[in-house]
Amino acid sequence: MPAYLKMPKLSDTMTEGTLVKWLISEGEEVSMDQEVAEVETDKATMTMSSFDEGTVHKIYVEEGATVSLGTTLALILEEDEEPPADADTPPPAPGADSAEEKEAAPPAPEPEKKEASPKPAASPASAAKRPSEPVSSGSGAPGYLPSVTDAAGNRVKSSPLARRLAQERGLDLSRITGTGPGGRVTRQDVENVQGSGGGGGGGIGLLPDHPPATDQTLPLSGMRRVIAQRLLESKTTIPHFYLNIEIDAEPLMDFRSQVNEASLGNDGPKYTVNDFVMRATVLATEAVPAVNASFQGDSIYQYGETHLSVAVAIDEGLVTPVIRSAQTKTIRDLAAEMKDLAVRARDKKLAPEEMQGGTITISNLGSYGIGHFDAIINPPQAAILSIGTITKQPVVNSSNQIVPGMRMWIGLSCDHRVVDGAIGASFLSELKRFLENPFLLIS
Repeated sequence: MPAYLKMPKLSDTMTEGTLVKWLISEGEEVSMDQEVAEVETDKATMTMSSFDEGTVHKIYVEEGATVSLGTTLALILEEDEEPPADADTPPPAPGADSAEEKEAAPPAPEPEKKEASPKPAASPASAAKRPSEPVSSGSGAPGYLPSVTDAAGNRVKSSPLARRLAQERGLDLSRITGTGPGGRVTRQDVENVQGSGGGGGGGIGLLPDHPPATDQTLPLSGMRRVIAQRLLESKTTIPHFYLNIEIDAEPLMDFRSQVNEASLGNDGPKYTVNDFVMRATVLATEAVPAVNASFQGDSIYQYGETHLSVAVAIDEGLVTPVIRSAQTKTIRDLAAEMKDLAVRARDKKLAPEEMQGGTITISNLGSYGIGHFDAIINPPQAAILSIGTITKQPVVNSSNQIVPGMRMWIGLSCDHRVVDGAIGASFLSELKRFLENPFLLIS
């Protein structure tokens, strides 16, 4: 019996999805639970699986197209099964008007046309001032860019953003080495080439060897629309206030060095600064549970467990996978789970429920060289930590001598409806105590 692959609901708030990339092709055999496509939802880009097995007879939706839930994407036939007579036409999505209904409906009256004076042709100078139109595919999906092949005809693995940036900057994707999963070319790879003055011309010089970029209107992806909506809502409806504290990071760095030396000597993992920050955050939350809460309109809900959200940057935006019941886990547990979540976030393997239910968030820009910043609260949470980089600085010791030291700034953004200044300060004080006495983190 013919099976139709349809756009599934991959998140609780999803109403439509963008088919970023097909992982199958017509004539290919697929099995149950095989990953068949990458779909961008309102929360993230993730893979969808097939609930049927057989041979892909027809693909109806092109890469880059945005369609509603239930839209038929492809037709799968069983072995030796004949295709239906209407195999070239997909069934309509639920709620869509049928062709017969549209034909039966009387045509809408045409509005009266007023004669308009002919417009003079635009001069080259005025045309140059107009913003360029967004790129669109033949299917009408704005912002879609076709896949790229190399000289041998092989498809170049690349993210949609990398393809867009490469086109804007006149770069040949097939000549860029990808550092993403499976050699995929990412946004950073394109920007690295751009920054080095490369891009396919082979020349080396101070000036770029590509035409100057033109102005563009870039359509919002579903994920970026939701990010914009949620952050605007957060910033305009939550009364933010900000606290910052300076941490003496030298004890932490010395301790981390000793831990890593012992761990690597026993074939264990290498720990990052963020692994210790996660553990310190959990312990500080237990010491000051008032920050682990949310505003409920007529009450404050204080969580019994700490479900730790950690921001992860991906090509399409930002996701915050959640480590559940983090208070029950050691540094080793937190490090392993966070590494797994981050890898699967970048590979678009996270399930929707793995990005929901956090109670407090960590945003760490230290690896980007950012000294200190103030993050926007991730609703409905009441607090988010902003972790800066560790720098060497001259400091005054207990003997009033100026000596070299290592310092790190940590910021805390608070919802003033839930967290008062004294509570936020107490939380940061506890966090400072744990990070400056890192042996307390081992338990």
